[in-house]
Amino acid sequence: MTVTAPASSQPVVVSSSSAAPAGNRPAIVAVTTAGALVTLNQSDGAVSGTLVPGGVLGDEISVSPDGSTVYFAAGHGCTSQIESVPVSGGTPTVLGTGRLPAVSPDGHSVAFATEPTLTTACLTGQQIAASDYTLVIRNLTSGTQKVLSLPPQIGRSGLFPPISHLSWAADDVTLAVSTLAVQDNEGWGLYLVNSAAASYYVPPGPGVRIVPVTGAPDAQRSYLREGVFLPDGNLFVSRACCGGVPPHNTSRLMWEVAQDGALVHQVAIGYPNLDHVSLAADPSGNWLLYLAGHDLYVSHGGATPVRLGTGFVAAAWV
Repeated sequence: MTVTAPASSQPVVVSSSSAAPAGNRPAIVAVTTAGALVTLNQSDGAVSGTLVPGGVLGDEISVSPDGSTVYFAAGHGCTSQIESVPVSGGTPTVLGTGRLPAVSPDGHSVAFATEPTLTTACLTGQQIAASDYTLVIRNLTSGTQKVLSLPPQIGRSGLFPPISHLSWAADDVTLAVSTLAVQDNEGWGLYLVNSAAASYYVPPGPGVRIVPVTGAPDAQRSYLREGVFLPDGNLFVSRACCGGVPPHNTSRLMWEVAQDGALVHQVAIGYPNLDHVSLAADPSGNWLLYLAGHDLYVSHGGATPVRLGTGFVAAAWV
């Protein structure tokens, strides 16, 4: 981010404006609630083109650093596969089984998750094991892969944290791995994984660090719902309060934080009753986007986000 504010600055309320000044805003690709991969008009967020008519999953899509190719996951019954399609349009190419693709900043690798589809229809008669949950890093030139698994301690627990979002640091080595709660709104996590040194995608183990929750309200029971890297090494996160039973959220904060969790800049106060996901930063770090429910919000230079459109389950900058 190039614009910051002291931690004591007044909260910024998310705007309900239906459009944002386009300025020099990068283009956006998004996935609609109907599962179509589309391009959006930069001025008003309206759909300007359709790349894939259906079957595309959220909450993550990723664009190659040269802006030419979109990577996405397509659902096929109880499985999903990573595919790519030119931003200019064309026939999708299948890479393999997985979901939540994230292309590295140098364009050489794509990281993605493999994990079961946790629906009643897909789980009936199936025995879920820790080995079903992996983080795969594939070299897009050679096709070679490195696979990170769950630590044995977690495998024996029977509670397997699914990956919910992936984001590369500018070093093309470190991945921010967001995981979902495994039980009773507890277990959310944001981890920094050194893909060269780590064997697992969550701790314990070498090469994996947790990003702690800091600040108010109730830092002890708050959690980071999702986080993505900014070009300067800081993180753009969705901070929620509070974990517990029954699940209940009273606060959603969109923050820029350091890797130790310390607040750098508050981007927005979100809506407690809506999930805030599909976070993304453009390569300059000046433009941020996220979904609040199905509404797409964008922010320039850390300023008040504005609502650009609605009806989406994923979005990314081109």
